[in-house]
Amino acid sequence: MLKPILIALGALLMNAATVFAVDGTIDTGDTAWVTMSTALVMMMTPAGLALFYGGMSRYKNLLNTMAMTLVAYCLTSIVWVAWGYSLAFGESANLFIGNLNHILLNSIDIHSVTGTIPTLIFVLFQMTFACISVAIILGSVVDRMKFSSWIVFTILWVTFVYTPVCHWVWGGGWMHKMGALDFAGGNVVHINAGISGLVLALVLGKRRGYGKEPMIPSSVTFTALGAGLLWFGWFGFNAGSQLAADGVAASAFMVTNTAAAIGGLAWLFVEWKHSKKPTVLGLASGAIAGLVAITPAAGFVTLSGALVIGALSGIIGYLGVAVLKRKLGYDDSLDAFGIHGLCGIWGAIATGLFASPTVTQGASGFFYGNPKQLWIQILSIIATIAFSAIATLIVISVTKLITNGIRVEKDDELAGLDNALHGERAFEIE
Repeated sequence: MLKPILIALGALLMNAATVFAVDGTIDTGDTAWVTMSTALVMMMTPAGLALFYGGMSRYKNLLNTMAMTLVAYCLTSIVWVAWGYSLAFGESANLFIGNLNHILLNSIDIHSVTGTIPTLIFVLFQMTFACISVAIILGSVVDRMKFSSWIVFTILWVTFVYTPVCHWVWGGGWMHKMGALDFAGGNVVHINAGISGLVLALVLGKRRGYGKEPMIPSSVTFTALGAGLLWFGWFGFNAGSQLAADGVAASAFMVTNTAAAIGGLAWLFVEWKHSKKPTVLGLASGAIAGLVAITPAAGFVTLSGALVIGALSGIIGYLGVAVLKRKLGYDDSLDAFGIHGLCGIWGAIATGLFASPTVTQGASGFFYGNPKQLWIQILSIIATIAFSAIATLIVISVTKLITNGIRVEKDDELAGLDNALHGERAFEIE
């Protein structure tokens, strides 16, 4: 007698859960997954990126690099809930920017729902993307930027560069209307930050001694550990962007790991052939290159597409760092442009090539009978590059006025920023 009652009750609950999700109200499974994804992406900035960048910086600037990463996370967290989210996702007929209706998250409370998750979780999830985007820029300029200038630049860049591009792609703006595909941040995060980093590096100028003296990483061990944390967090970055615990999220999870793995191997073997040594730094950098490239495509491509995207990203990343940078002579300190900018561009193009309707219905690329998608992707890339470059130049100019220049003093740069700016040292070795 009890068994039929339990079976009937279970069926009733399952039907209720189905209705709950279909009606657009909160689904606990989706909420749990996106909450976990938010925590994973949060870890990527103050832990993963801080170690990855800190280890690549010189020993006398390791703490400064970590401090700038951490302060970027703290500042962006406040900017986002104060006005950034509203500018990016505020309901607006404007195709270029949101509105200010949600300043300090006005009108958003515990009852607000976005899709099948609480809006507050959506706000936090998107906040972590803004945080890591501006922190990525730091990789182009470590060793030589004033801490006060970095603070001002972070606030202005998130407000006037990141939020418009985010609105264009994810907030209902013109790129979204055009049909551009960017699952987790090819344009919004990587191209945006990579181009901005290159512009900032060019304005700042080269580090003193660049090209004339060795600039040895302080700890490849830290960098490898940071890469592992970034890889781990990227599962939340990409699979979490589905905003649901479903098959597309599972596919995004799988292709993310695949692209990272083959990206690391591709970089390793190209480096081994070119420089005769397979380095740990190269293996870690290649994995990050693969993660960057798969980001815009994660929810749209199959395993075969991920293998091609990841493999070419490792090659592109290595050539950008070992060949292009040397030939053009710019000082992109930790290769934010070489990895995030170039591989982000490749990933956005590859999305237009390999997007498969078998993964996400309605998303078809060139190789699936929709050549138009490739041109849409290229247009979105060109627009992001142009806007990021021009807007970042304006932000730099304003920052210069506010902080009386953006580059540290010569003596401080030569002595090292850990001690000169922070009065600390990363290591105490007797």
